[in-house]
Amino acid sequence: MMSVIADLVSWALIAAGCFFMVTGGIGLIRLPDLYTRFHAAGITDTAGAGLILVGVMVQAGFTLLTVKLIFILLFILFTSPTATHALARAARHDGLAPWLRRRPPDTESKSSSS
Repeated sequence: MMSVIADLVSWALIAAGCFFMVTGGIGLIRLPDLYTRFHAAGITDTAGAGLILVGVMVQAGFTLLTVKLIFILLFILFTSPTATHALARAARHDGLAPWLRRRPPDTESKSSSS
């Protein structure tokens, strides 16, 4: 009975992780600018990989494999948001402005007076 519950929980976690990964992939394609794409990729990638790893941990039970998966999970939890932040900060430092629905008032007057 316990193995059936563990199977159901692990497959639910793996399915939720896959959903996050697919949602992040769609966000990378559909979102309008680099910063919103970073947001979609950074959050859904970390959450999706985390859920998949936790699902595999539940499936494996407490073994040496679970300890290795915990280390991988901790590595992903630290590196993925840090890398996303570093890339977004580098893009902003390079002068890439975020996408806006309408232009700010100071740029509208410059473009209309030319």
